[in-house]
Amino acid sequence: MQAVKMYTTAVCPYCTRAKQILKSKGVEEIEEIRIDFDTAARNHMMEITGRRTVPQIFIGETHVGGCDDLMALDANGGLLPLLQS
Repeated sequence: MQAVKMYTTAVCPYCTRAKQILKSKGVEEIEEIRIDFDTAARNHMMEITGRRTVPQIFIGETHVGGCDDLMALDANGGLLPLLQS
C-alpha cells in the first residue's frame, strides 16, 4: 500500500472525513502534517500544491487534492488502484 501524507489542522471536518475514507479503504497509517501551528509547513504545502485549504492529500508521490477530490477519486473507482500501486 502506498504511503499517505495529509496536511491538516486541529479542527477540520474535511480532514476527519478524508481520514475516515482512507481508513475504510485499508489505510492503516496516515502521516499528518499539522499546519495550524507550523508556518513553515503551511508555506511548504502552499508551494507544492498551489492551494491554501486543508486537507491536502498525497498518496505516494501523487497529489490527490482535498476531501472533495478524494471522494471524487473514490467514486470514479480510482482510489483503491492508486493506494495499491
